[in-house]
Amino acid sequence: MSLLEDARRVIRVQRLSLGTEKASWDRTKQFIRFHRTPAGWRHPKDMAAPEVEAFLTHLAVKRRVSASTQNQALSAILFLYRHVLKIELGELDAVRGHRSRHIPVVMTRAEVSELLNAIDHLDTRESYGIMARLMYGAGLRLIECCRIRVKDVDFERNQITIRQGKGNKDRPVMLPGSLRDDLFQIIEARTLLHERDLERNEGWISLPDALDVKYPSAPWELGWQFVFA
Repeated sequence: MSLLEDARRVIRVQRLSLGTEKASWDRTKQFIRFHRTPAGWRHPKDMAAPEVEAFLTHLAVKRRVSASTQNQALSAILFLYRHVLKIELGELDAVRGHRSRHIPVVMTRAEVSELLNAIDHLDTRESYGIMARLMYGAGLRLIECCRIRVKDVDFERNQITIRQGKGNKDRPVMLPGSLRDDLFQIIEARTLLHERDLERNEGWISLPDALDVKYPSAPWELGWQFVFA
């Protein structure tokens, strides 16, 4: 089994997000490429703390990356050594970037309105504008909005349940009243689309946590379909 497959297996056993998996492997590849020699590639198990320190210093001094980017690289490498290779690196002595403090950029209500109207103007599919308003009104991340399933929209409570959000946590959010009718229409259209899919022996959807084993018919049920298909 390759190093990548080992790392992916460990990450998924620990139920980390796909975003974390990708970021971790990208930083690990950078580390391996940095230490490539004319003689060829060096396996991480043949390297130790000095090589890690050299890479982190390179990021801070030569690449001048942000402190958060350097910390992400460090976390990825430590994960690789501790959990995949089962090697303890010990103390690390590298030049570390200093986290800057910046005043966050926050759009005014007028700027938000202008942005949303621009999306409506450019979008040939109305769902994009509704998704943007839902993200703004309910405080959703993009991936959280894309993953909303039909069963998680509760019109009676004016509530949407966000599944497996940041930290793999579920949470309820408000369903903005201004989007209630639009979302209802999208789900009605989604229902018709799903019915047509079933007629073509399609309409299957992936379920998290192997729920399709526990509920074999669930992948074809409307409630599990994504709202924004």
